[in-house]
Amino acid sequence: MTTPRPFGRTLCAMITPFTASGALDLDGAQALADRLVSEGCDGLVLSGTTGESPTTTDAEKAALVTAVRDAVGGRASIVAGVGTFDTLHTVELALAAEKAGADGLLVVSPYYSRPPQDALEAHFRQIADASGLPLVLYDIPGRTGTRIEPDTLIRLAGHPRIVAVKDCSYDFLGAQKVLDRTELAYYAGCDEHNLALYAVGGTGYISTVANVVPAQLRAVLDAFDAGDTARAARLQQRATPLVEAIISAGLPGTVTTKALLTELGLPAGPVRAPLRPAGREAVDGLLAAYSALMTTDGQLTAL
Repeated sequence: MTTPRPFGRTLCAMITPFTASGALDLDGAQALADRLVSEGCDGLVLSGTTGESPTTTDAEKAALVTAVRDAVGGRASIVAGVGTFDTLHTVELALAAEKAGADGLLVVSPYYSRPPQDALEAHFRQIADASGLPLVLYDIPGRTGTRIEPDTLIRLAGHPRIVAVKDCSYDFLGAQKVLDRTELAYYAGCDEHNLALYAVGGTGYISTVANVVPAQLRAVLDAFDAGDTARAARLQQRATPLVEAIISAGLPGTVTTKALLTELGLPAGPVRAPLRPAGREAVDGLLAAYSALMTTDGQLTAL
């Protein structure tokens, strides 16, 4: 069976650049989006966790989609994060994203209220029915408090506009169960799983780390597709210290990613409260991991 790729395979969970004063930086967003697509991303996910969706307004979310669409044109898919803990509000955001030019919608499980599985299923179906865009269901129970259970995903796969999953469940067995029984496109939402999920039939990734090293992460999947699985594993392993520094060093990925992009002279800006900027020690660790990756054997992609 051919793995479905409704939005491509190498997607970046893009940060939302802000100006020094904290305003939305649309010029920076366009510049960053153009760089990401030019260096290997065939899709961009806007206003997700890494994009600080809890602290951007509805108007900012729509403006971001419009600006990034203008910057990348048809060179990449755009998936807009619209999930909230309110079904009706999520529908409003979905319709606004569709109007702004998105190709798909990222819909996270409602958080805080922790709906049971039947209510969760109804929530996703109502959103899928409201818009003409395909949905990526975002399963990240560590943040939402609610798992989209594999059996629920299997039922939802029957909806014609529910086409994909961003998997941050840390349940590799559950993911394989859904892959076996549906045609849902599965995207790794945790960078340490990019290759592992791809190897068992996943579609690709929606990556935070790709904000910084898009070409290096794409090289992992390219090597696997070329049949060089040993090289793919080696490339994934070489990227692991940077993945750990960005994702698992005790700070949110948004904070570490923006800190590193700023040090590299790329559009980022500050994070919005309640998040706080990374301290100097964390920044130095990020730079060390990045430098090690980029200088190993000259450059990762030269291995």
